[in-house]
Amino acid sequence: MSMIGRILVMTWLMMLTLLPAGTAFSALDATQLEAAALERTRHAITYDGRYFVIPYPGGDVPAHIGVCTDVIIRSYRALGIDLQQRVHEDMKAHFDRYPSKRIWGLNRPDTNIDHRRVPNLQTYFSRHGEALPVTQNPADYQRGDIVTWMLPGNLPHIGIITGQRDPLTRRPLVVHNIGRGPQLEDMLFKFPITGRYRYLPAVSAPP
Repeated sequence: MSMIGRILVMTWLMMLTLLPAGTAFSALDATQLEAAALERTRHAITYDGRYFVIPYPGGDVPAHIGVCTDVIIRSYRALGIDLQQRVHEDMKAHFDRYPSKRIWGLNRPDTNIDHRRVPNLQTYFSRHGEALPVTQNPADYQRGDIVTWMLPGNLPHIGIITGQRDPLTRRPLVVHNIGRGPQLEDMLFKFPITGRYRYLPAVSAPP
């Protein structure tokens, strides 16, 4: 085992010693993520990408507003996964792996906004999940997959694939917020796809 591998194992074992006795772990199921994403479509959300100072960890912008990344953040958070904290911890340790300096001219992580930026989520999911091939075959896109696009004006976008399919096109429907709040739509191939990811980490569950 490499030195990095030994360090990761030691860190994981140290984390286990801090958990309550009887804590169990299981991999997040894609159907859980799909259900959490679909639940977001029940909320009336005003599209608002302003910078907010929010608590850390567990911070969120006001519940009645959000952008495309907030659909992802809130879906995972409903399942006990705090992307604000996870992205920040990874950026703090590996800032040079993220595009914050190249794109936004930043020199350090920012817990208020880093997790709400599509390129940062792409980097995080690539590092800690699976970066999957981008294809034009709708059958390749599975429920729970995270897909990113580039909209006109070089605006990055992100959404969650569901297991539901359009009855005519047979394309999987996507939960995303492109300006009208979280919607379930047939838009997978409407814009150029820039990435496809699968992030189903282990989550703790009560005994």
